[in-house]
This record gives sequence, structure tokens and C-alpha cells, in this order.
Amino acid sequence: MRRSIVRLAVDSVHRRRLVERIVRVDHAGELGADRIYAGQMAVLDKNSSLGDIIKKMWDEEKEHLATMEKLVAKHSVPPTIFAPIFSCAAFALGASTALLGKETAMACTVAVEELIGRHYNDQIKELINDDPEVHKELLHTLIRLRDEELEHHDTGVFHDGPKAPFYSYLKTAIQTGCKGAIWLSERV
Repeated sequence: MRRSIVRLAVDSVHRRRLVERIVRVDHAGELGADRIYAGQMAVLDKNSSLGDIIKKMWDEEKEHLATMEKLVAKHSVPPTIFAPIFSCAAFALGASTALLGKETAMACTVAVEELIGRHYNDQIKELINDDPEVHKELLHTLIRLRDEELEHHDTGVFHDGPKAPFYSYLKTAIQTGCKGAIWLSERV
């Protein structure tokens, strides 16, 4: 009997930490995505050929951020302490890639959304391996967000992101920065 109680307590702590880590990092990621598109829209003419496209993706990211803010509150997860820094860095990334041209702005979208799609997939696998029934609601949310992020990726590809100058270097640099932000957000 006592071993069963101890096992339940360990499982509960493990689940709590898993959900906290996922919610904290995803909140940071959606904040970053919101700020990237804000930076791009600050530079690109709203009437440019990409204005409506970026605005649509930005509106979806705003909804993603609102979803994650609800999960932060629901699960009492403190946001990463790096949120203000990530917010500024993401805005700068969006603005600077937009300054370099439409293809570079779309290259940023491709790089970020490709990495985030893989990250969501990894989280989905973790939750399924832990207990898909216990995490049913969170899984549903993450699957929806992942699918919408991958649509953004495809939009970036369709609008010539891979044709940006020095695309492979840009993609590597952006994804390395995102991986660093993920690593930090998962911990603090």
C-alpha cells in the first residue's frame, strides 16, 4: 500500500514537471513568434505583397500566445525569466530579416516554424509516452498549434524563403538561436 502511494506521488511530481516545462517553453515560443511577426510588420509596408500574408500569420500567432497564456494560468506555470529578452530579440530578428527583403523575411519563417514543428512533435511524443489520456486536452492543443505552425512553414517556402541570399547560413543561425531559447526556457 505504501509503495503505491509513493509511486503515485512520484508520478504526480513527474507529470507536474513535464507539463510545467512544456507550457513554459511553448509560452516563450509563442511570445517569440508574435514578436517576430510584429518586427516584420513594423518594417514591411502593410500594402506590400507579403503584408496580408504576414498579418494573417501574425494574427494566428496572437491566438497561439493567448492560448499559451491561458495554459500558463491554468497550470500555475511561471513564464521564463528570459521572456523580456526573448521578446526584444525576436522583434529584432523579425525587423532585421524584413529589412533584408521579402525572401529573407520568409526564410526566417521557414527556419523558425520548421524547428518549432519538430519541437512540438517531440513534446507530443513525450506526452503520449507518459499518458495520452491524462494529457488529452494538452495534446489536442499542441497538435493544433503544431499543424498551424507547419502551415506557416509551408507559406514561407511557397513565398520563396529558401531563395533568400545565404539561406542555409541564415537558417542555421536562426535555428541555433531558437534552440538556445528553448533550452533556457525549459529550465527557467
